[in-house]
Amino acid sequence: MNNADEKKLFSRLMEVYAGFSEYTDAQVGRIIDYLEKSGQLENTLVFYAADNGASGEGSPNGSVNENKFFNGYPDELSENMKLIDKLGGPDTYEHYPTGWASATSAPFKMFKRYSEYSGGTCDPMVISWPKGIKARGEVRNQYHHSTDIVPTILEVCGLEMPKVYKGAEQIPLSGVSMKYSFDTKPDAPTTKKRQYYAMLGTRGIWEDGWKAVAMHVPLTGRGHFDQDEWELYHVDVDRAESKNLAKEHPEKLEALIKAWFEEAETNLVLPLDDRSALELCTIERPSEEEPRERYIYYPGTAPVPESVSVNVRGRSYKILADVEITDPNCSGVIFAAGSRFGGHALFIKDKKLYYVYNFLGIKPEQKFISAELKPGKYTLGMEFTRESAGKYKESVGKTKLYVNDKVVAEGPMRAQVGKFTLGGDGLCIGYDSEDSVSEEYKGSSPFKGGEILFVGVTTEGKQYLDLETLAAAAFSVD
Repeated sequence: MNNADEKKLFSRLMEVYAGFSEYTDAQVGRIIDYLEKSGQLENTLVFYAADNGASGEGSPNGSVNENKFFNGYPDELSENMKLIDKLGGPDTYEHYPTGWASATSAPFKMFKRYSEYSGGTCDPMVISWPKGIKARGEVRNQYHHSTDIVPTILEVCGLEMPKVYKGAEQIPLSGVSMKYSFDTKPDAPTTKKRQYYAMLGTRGIWEDGWKAVAMHVPLTGRGHFDQDEWELYHVDVDRAESKNLAKEHPEKLEALIKAWFEEAETNLVLPLDDRSALELCTIERPSEEEPRERYIYYPGTAPVPESVSVNVRGRSYKILADVEITDPNCSGVIFAAGSRFGGHALFIKDKKLYYVYNFLGIKPEQKFISAELKPGKYTLGMEFTRESAGKYKESVGKTKLYVNDKVVAEGPMRAQVGKFTLGGDGLCIGYDSEDSVSEEYKGSSPFKGGEILFVGVTTEGKQYLDLETLAAAAFSVD
């Protein structure tokens, strides 16, 4: 560590994680307590495990907002220190640094994302089934993988995976059942024969107690997978993968590399993809809709998921809303997308029109504010003109706030090129989700004291004033 602030921040981040882990255990315990009190625990099969190695998304510096990682935007120590007393609360979306990821994955190498090493994939798992497992508190050392959980459940329940379901041929299960291990000796041989690994450009394969791994750094976009150096470990005797035996057993290594490609072909692994988190998260998914530049949204509808709503990332855009104010104290959200960790919103507060862009939760928020609005019919909107890319590919440009055809506020603005959220918090009209985009209002802040006719969001090249004219004309046919 370079200084006392880093030590203080990194320690606090791990303390919060430890507290969250303990809290999670307590909540799982509540489920177990209920099953026991209701007489169901005896015949309930419980699997309790993590989903991967310790997570490395916190970067070397730790994070107060993990969505920065998915936007390719680094955390800054002095900014993070301002929030040290808020860690663990609703104002942060923190993540411990990669140093802790390495420490908590020890003695295995690396951490989540590095599928080639056990530090990225190996987890303890507890299995409980009082009625079906005679052993109590014993350890089993057989090698198994998450693909083996479903086959275990099927065997316990006396079921077989159907070869055809509703007329569709099913892909055969990749795993094998672990039920035999319930009654076997702790060090009895595993029934597992082979398991491949692949994630974000990293890869490896286990077979009969040996493991081959390809050295590759994930999320770099470097490609050139044919140049990866392969290592070999005899993990039956060296679980920590500490001694590379590639030079001592070249034939074994070649056989395992061949086996990996066989599994890759069978399981549709290729092509390998090591693009950055930002690139992967912003891939446009196939859609039944034709691509378009103009979207119209209406009030009283459910949130529209970000994956299918208008995409304003990395481009110029405009938001226009036809609004009638009937009460001088009209207030509330007209448009909102995102959350307190990144998003934007158009709303009325204190009789004034606001457009706020919350860039990755970094204070201060970027705010554009009008003079007071009187009752009447308005086309309210904003326009962001992207001029360049910043140091970390963020959009840099200028924003104008409009009331009808008049610019009422303007200034520089930066915008995210990655998504606002990884899940939840869709685009809302007439309210925000409970996770407010801006500090200027609390909760969903529903629109009241007037009526929203519609909200248009466009990335087309037409001039704002041309679109304003079209929007204003809608009032005449309302």
